[in-house]
Amino acid sequence: MSELPLFHNFDKAPTHVAPFSHAAEAHGWIQLTGQMPTDPNDDSAPLPAGIVAQTRRVMDNLIIVLNEMGLDLKNVFSCRAYLTHFERDYEEMNQTYRSYFPPDRLPARTCIGVTGLARGALVEIDMVALRD
Repeated sequence: MSELPLFHNFDKAPTHVAPFSHAAEAHGWIQLTGQMPTDPNDDSAPLPAGIVAQTRRVMDNLIIVLNEMGLDLKNVFSCRAYLTHFERDYEEMNQTYRSYFPPDRLPARTCIGVTGLARGALVEIDMVALRD
């Protein structure tokens, strides 16, 4: 395994909304950049309406990056979620997010209310994963 970080970008993943890599990896640990609820096949498409649809799109975009690295949700160690309307959207985001993981394999997580996200998104989520 390389001592220096590896930086990964994937054609199947959504178009970058800023200068970053889709993931950075070192010593088996992978930091996935926070994903937005953008359509990976059409960057100009409108964002999905509502927190449930946006959370699904964000999680599905993260799964694309994981899969491109030969990983899946079982490799996820921790997540950070960012919400622009924390009190309004917290419960519905949690229900949608929870549906992606088995009850006994929920990653460690922090959820933060923020004043704004790129592209006017309601939610952004990043992940840390570990190769097995």
